[in-house]
Amino acid sequence: MRVLPDVAALEKTFDYTVPDGWDAPVGTLVRVPLHGRRVGGWVVADGVTPPAGVALRPLAKITGCGPPADLVDLARWAAWWWAGPVRAVLRSASPPGAVRGLPAPAPAAPAAAATGDDDGLAAEALACDRAVVRLPPAADPFPFVAAAAGRGDALVLAPSVGAAGLLAARLRRSGRAVAVVPRDWARAAAGGSVVVGARAAAWGPLPVPAAVVVLDAHDEAYREERSPTWSAWEVAAERARRAGVPCVVLSPCPTLEQLAWGRLLAPSRATERAGWPVVEVVDQRRADPRTGLYSDRLVALVRGGGRVACILNRTGRAQLLACRACGEVLRCERCGGGMAQGDGDALRCRWCREERPALCQACGSTALRRLRPGVTRVREELEALAGREVAEVTGRTEEPPGAGVLVGTEALLHRLDRADAVVFLEFDQELLAARFRAAEQALALLARAARLVGGRDGGGRVVVQTRAAGHDVLRAAVLADPGRLVAAEVERRRDLRLPPAGALALVSGDAEAFVASLPDDVEALGPADGRWLVRAADRAVLARALASVPRTGARLRVEVDPARV
Repeated sequence: MRVLPDVAALEKTFDYTVPDGWDAPVGTLVRVPLHGRRVGGWVVADGVTPPAGVALRPLAKITGCGPPADLVDLARWAAWWWAGPVRAVLRSASPPGAVRGLPAPAPAAPAAAATGDDDGLAAEALACDRAVVRLPPAADPFPFVAAAAGRGDALVLAPSVGAAGLLAARLRRSGRAVAVVPRDWARAAAGGSVVVGARAAAWGPLPVPAAVVVLDAHDEAYREERSPTWSAWEVAAERARRAGVPCVVLSPCPTLEQLAWGRLLAPSRATERAGWPVVEVVDQRRADPRTGLYSDRLVALVRGGGRVACILNRTGRAQLLACRACGEVLRCERCGGGMAQGDGDALRCRWCREERPALCQACGSTALRRLRPGVTRVREELEALAGREVAEVTGRTEEPPGAGVLVGTEALLHRLDRADAVVFLEFDQELLAARFRAAEQALALLARAARLVGGRDGGGRVVVQTRAAGHDVLRAAVLADPGRLVAAEVERRRDLRLPPAGALALVSGDAEAFVASLPDDVEALGPADGRWLVRAADRAVLARALASVPRTGARLRVEVDPARV
């Protein structure tokens, strides 16, 4: 047997013998003697031939069941694709505790009945090997899940544990056996169940997947933050490809990478428009500076009753510059990014580093001002304006009961189930953030808000206060047509050689020698703040380049396809 020890900074495998009567197929969790101690590990190969003249030691213990052989092979691919250690991926694919044996498979479920008007689109999606379904925020994704479950043991990913739990409950009510991983890891491995879960469910151990469905595939929660920074939807898609089964990713605003991966399907324009709420854009360019963030529309909403969620996202806040004369936010004429003060009097784009004189691109004025809102101050002022309680909600606080108006970061969007209106107090910091995915991430925030207020017929509103009223993101949301953003983004990414028109990796830590040894078919930019940006023509070229350089025991982090660059 060949074993990969679960030891930090050790990627080498070792050969051992299997004592008589022991059964240790590939993927089994074992304990082995190594350098005078016993360590855990995974069986990664069997039937191997040891080097001549080497006396092998036996396995010390079989701990329990581990990821099946196909997932071990998939873990090797993921470690190569995202340039990280295999053992880290195998941990994600392993059960949370020791599994000594598997239960009997669940009995076959009866055929599912029709679930709604989306059955036709679901059938069309499952007839494709790779389908990207642009489902509006208010639409119910369950018909797609039910259709996949009707084919057999489906794998279904949801962006959060809570969403996975609600989905599992609906499947059980429809008569399906369900295994929620990682809690029901053994039941999933036994077969006969629909496997449901959040990010880690991409490694759910169902024996033979019949179909794969990913809900809200654009959600950044699918990205593993630790190295290797694998993406759950990509792992699930590769798994479906290897199994020869359909993979369907659902999203109200698919990313460019997803659109490049699969065939786009969408409901009719009437259905898609009905699935988005009314999005109101409040142009703040000529707003009275004495009122600050508090437009007449906002004041009317907070005084009008109902539940109003006010979003002011401080995470990743960047300094924005606006023209004192006309109120226009200063943007790069090359790529549309936000401009910041550079060296001397010049302005520099935080995306493409283009420089220009410090003047407004709209009116030519040189009188500029900085924009820096704050959540706590906003809560106090909103409370005075609304004449009722306003509660502050962040990632570390809970929603106060009974509060009619709430203000907080984007965490507030994930704390509520329903709202009558969502107001983005200062959306320009999202539109013009110094990230190449800023436009996609901004549209995703609007889609999340749209889900809280419901469809166009529900009466809810999403209100966006901005000084960039003509931005492609806002036009796409107002017209309930996310495709309007795609053309502009594709062109910009192609010009700047950004994904999917290129591939990126962020290398940090003790990285200087590593970066210097990379082959010539990749470009290394930096260092900046101790980090290098490695650029390649595509992901395969990048993966080969990163794998070609041996790593020492020094501290090194490689983040492939970074979300926040």
